[in-house]
Amino acid sequence: MRKNATLSQRTTEDIRAALSGQKRGSALLFAGPAIIASIAYMDPGNFATNIQAGARYGYALLWVVLAANLIAMLFQALSAKLGIATGRNLAEVCRARFPRPVVWFMWGASEIAAMATDLAEFLGGAIGLALLVNMPLIWGMLVTAIVTYAILLFERSGFRTMELIIGSLVTLIGACYVVELFIAPVQWGSAARGLVSFQIPDAFALTIAVGIVGATVMPHALFLHSGLTQHRAGRVTVEQKRKLLRFSNREVIIALAIAGLVNMAMVIMAAAAFHLGHSDVAEIETAYHTLTPLLGAAAAAVFLISLIASGISSSVVGTMAGQLIMQGFTGMRIPVWLRRLITMVPAFVIIAMGADATMALVISQVILSLVLPIPMIALVLITGKRSVMGEFRNTRLTQGLAISGTLLVLSLNAILLAQIFGLPIPFLN
Repeated sequence: MRKNATLSQRTTEDIRAALSGQKRGSALLFAGPAIIASIAYMDPGNFATNIQAGARYGYALLWVVLAANLIAMLFQALSAKLGIATGRNLAEVCRARFPRPVVWFMWGASEIAAMATDLAEFLGGAIGLALLVNMPLIWGMLVTAIVTYAILLFERSGFRTMELIIGSLVTLIGACYVVELFIAPVQWGSAARGLVSFQIPDAFALTIAVGIVGATVMPHALFLHSGLTQHRAGRVTVEQKRKLLRFSNREVIIALAIAGLVNMAMVIMAAAAFHLGHSDVAEIETAYHTLTPLLGAAAAAVFLISLIASGISSSVVGTMAGQLIMQGFTGMRIPVWLRRLITMVPAFVIIAMGADATMALVISQVILSLVLPIPMIALVLITGKRSVMGEFRNTRLTQGLAISGTLLVLSLNAILLAQIFGLPIPFLN
């Protein structure tokens, strides 16, 4: 029977055997959900922010990337724990626990966030393709759409195939930045000091820092992670859930540490290449055109390859999250091609109308900042309830850290939105 089983079925069998002690379990068996979720922390929306941080302030804001990543680890771990402990994802629990008007509001806002997320990711891949092979942006978008849909078709083969595909793209993105760090003239001593300096050079640096933190904890990733863990091991006992949770926490730390290192590498590369002499670099296109004369065509090409891999993989993950959000909140499930079309059309319309792609990316981040409180607050409330989580509810320390992280991220997002809309902020003036 095992010979005819799919890769995902064999993986589930091996996970259950490892949890029951029937065989030694490899850590690779449990790797997957956090790797997929980690794509949200390496999407094209992070490229521009990190490039601007490094170009303008050198290595000074590296500590912000580190702090944002630690907050992300906590919330992704809570999302994964929810799926393991309850067998339900965040959207499903919200539908069961909250009043109907609240559920409909959460669904509508989350759908808007999913579209905004996919807009940024879709445009990122298209920009990379357009620059790499010198094609019009609209054609780059079309190629990105086709490749993304082709990858989504592998979801029919089960969760393991998709985990391996996304894992390969994560590896490609990471490898690209390893190459960049060898090419760029990095000042490693200054980079090390930037991780522990805790400095904000000026008011605009605070704006960039807020953008880094505000764009790190992504709404769709919080919904998706709980869905990726809820059925992966099948029906398990409480003791097996404890073991599974230990593996999950380890995976979250490793996967998001890699994502954090990639983000730090983006800042380090920008600092090394642009800070002295080109500190005004703030856009992806400008960074690409500036890299060529500074570090050579190879460095610029590697940069674009990482951007394309980021855009395609994060677009796939964004569509997966959108499907889960819709099904969890409403019980409805639509074909993947229709879901892809729903999230793809806004990007085509915006570019066809002649809108600036970079401005579209900025607007999408504003929308995400507005929606972010919904999954964060819901996750803190739900994982702190014994009636939902049983013995897996948050400890006082975990709950305190989660509440503090929520308040910090929400406060920083409020500052970012106030600045974007031109509202006065006394301590920034």
